[in-house]
Amino acid sequence: MTTHAETEIFSQPEIWEQTMAFYPSVAHLLPATGERVAFVGCGTSWFMSMAMASLRESLGLGESDAFTANEFPLNRKYDRIVAISRSGTTTEVVDLLAKITGTPTVIITAVAGSPVTVNADETILIDFADEESVLQTRYATAVLTLLRTHFGQDLSGLPDQCREILNVPLDPQLLDCEQISFLGTGWTVGLAHEAALKTRESSQFWAEAYPAMDYRHGPISIAQPGRAVWIFGEPPVGLEDNINALGALVVTSKMDPMVHLVLAQRVAVAISQGRGLDTDNPRGLARSIVLN
Repeated sequence: MTTHAETEIFSQPEIWEQTMAFYPSVAHLLPATGERVAFVGCGTSWFMSMAMASLRESLGLGESDAFTANEFPLNRKYDRIVAISRSGTTTEVVDLLAKITGTPTVIITAVAGSPVTVNADETILIDFADEESVLQTRYATAVLTLLRTHFGQDLSGLPDQCREILNVPLDPQLLDCEQISFLGTGWTVGLAHEAALKTRESSQFWAEAYPAMDYRHGPISIAQPGRAVWIFGEPPVGLEDNINALGALVVTSKMDPMVHLVLAQRVAVAISQGRGLDTDNPRGLARSIVLN
């Protein structure tokens, strides 16, 4: 039986195309070049915030920070705050937007009329990317597509790249690993954290995430045969040799990191299915974290 998560993962090429076509209608709501911007969210949305803040600043578009919503420093001054919440009901995001005054806020969500839309100044609704599964897959990459397009990146070739990766057989050696460490540099550090989260929450699997260079400063000690190190983007010089010397499987790719994230989503779901778990409804989780 096909899970909702599998269906949603495999729908991403079309979702990305739809997002790129949708972008011009909301471009005016997103940060202008030179603005000082904070991106906020929780869980997957925090990791997307982390990735987009790093990418925006690296492209010279303006100072950009990322925070999990409950750790946002209310005393800092920004020109705009971009919040991300698939359900629009995440308590910490709702509460944060209610506290912010004097700074323009925009929420990117998948649900019209949700609580976050009441407290935000502007709403970007990508309901076509909403999901049935508790796991966030296509919504997260739709947000990446929207913001990367806004940052001036040409993503027109990525849907076809994604279609290719959706048809690649998964490596049995990777699926049999007892542990995976996901690494990234720059904006892909956020993708590494998201891949590790997806693997943990879908299958109760031991997965970690680090900036690639910092991995050498201790975490590399767990690398050994039967474990894997997945690197998003170009590996730092010498790192693969360090890992190979310890016997761990190294996973790299020349494809766009967002496409590589889709492959990591597939691996997470395959591990979950191999363990006989309910992939769409992970233990202890719900579609939205609503606190009393």
